[in-house]
Amino acid sequence: MEQLSLFDTPSAYVPLASRLRPDSLSQFVGQSHLLGENGLLSRIIRSDQIPSMIFWGPPGVGKTTLANIIACQTHAAFINFSAVTSGIREIREVMAQAENGRLLGQRTVLFVDEIHRFNKAQQDAFLPYVERGSIILIGATTENPSFEINAALLSRCRVFVLRPLETEDLLRLLHNALQSPQGYGNLRVEIGEEQLAAIANFANGDARTALNTLEMAITNGEVGPGRITVSRECLEQCISKKSLLYDKNGEEHYNLISALHKSMRNTDPDAALYWLARMLEAGEDPLYVARRLIRFASEDVGLADSQALPLTVAAYQAAHFIGMPECTVNLSQAVVYLSLAPKSNALYTGYEACKKDAQQTLAEPVPLQIRNAPTQLMADLHYGEGYVYAHDTAEKLSSMQCLPDGLKDRLYYRPDGEGAEAALKEKLEAVRSWKAAHRG
Repeated sequence: MEQLSLFDTPSAYVPLASRLRPDSLSQFVGQSHLLGENGLLSRIIRSDQIPSMIFWGPPGVGKTTLANIIACQTHAAFINFSAVTSGIREIREVMAQAENGRLLGQRTVLFVDEIHRFNKAQQDAFLPYVERGSIILIGATTENPSFEINAALLSRCRVFVLRPLETEDLLRLLHNALQSPQGYGNLRVEIGEEQLAAIANFANGDARTALNTLEMAITNGEVGPGRITVSRECLEQCISKKSLLYDKNGEEHYNLISALHKSMRNTDPDAALYWLARMLEAGEDPLYVARRLIRFASEDVGLADSQALPLTVAAYQAAHFIGMPECTVNLSQAVVYLSLAPKSNALYTGYEACKKDAQQTLAEPVPLQIRNAPTQLMADLHYGEGYVYAHDTAEKLSSMQCLPDGLKDRLYYRPDGEGAEAALKEKLEAVRSWKAAHRG
């Protein structure tokens, strides 16, 4: 428990999210894949057998809250450390304190919030103490640990991936905030289920955002005799969003992404930009849109324009780096490019045909001539017999059969000749003709 300082008063403002922060697993909402009845992390916490570990996930999913729960339940000394305000000197001071505790038989759990903000030298300072067992390190990060945490330190930690909260989880938190004495349980707050759902959708998996939004809406609600009323207009003003009741998991979500896809497919950049704006201004996750553009680049453009895929991947990265609202122009660039690019669905139709055959012919053996023969037994069984190394031929190809016998005449990739696929189609037709003439 935190103690009040000389400058705090019992009436000092504490944000709703902080007032409602749980101190036990029974109060925690979300992360059922880790904290369910038989979840690994819940068993670790309950048994107080805490290893060094990294909590990786987006903001507001419970990383710091889990550390606080561990602090309440562990019998070890618990030190809360921030990578934002601490340097090498502070790290060494804490490590010396932990080392003294180890010599006295006392475990020390060190929680480092935003550990990715530490540079390599700062992270290296933890390593010998983790190796000796002087500290049990718990790091929280929103960035991929594979890239942001030293390999030596990461190899000594268990990584737990925390997911964005589901809408149902966020609604539970919001209802609890309205009913809990630590929240608004002592007030009569009138707010509809539709508005709570709108807050949950807007929060996009972030519990802190959901609670902060609810708090802002109630603070700015209409005060009446014995009650506070939150109107739709008030909520829209708090979030600065019109059409806030856009449901990211409902029919309108799928209608709008369908409209975006079909406008790009129909080479209509004006309509595509409009549907993009409709989604983003209603609160859609820009990374969701970017992922759909990446799919479109291969499904509807494909090899007709090979630059479509790297461009959309770059748009995703840009949206990840800078977020809303700056990334709208990056996504607009990708949407217009895809709209005007030559279209081919040959990759999509080719894979779908292959998938159907693959599912029905899972027992088809790999032809002997394209099997490896790393042992003498395999060679005696004719593995690799008849294999032709294409680089040894004048044409750089052979008539060797590579499909199973039951599918040997199948043709899956059928380019339609749009854009750059025209040259691919011409080459493929020549290759297939050559193989047919030289086969058998």
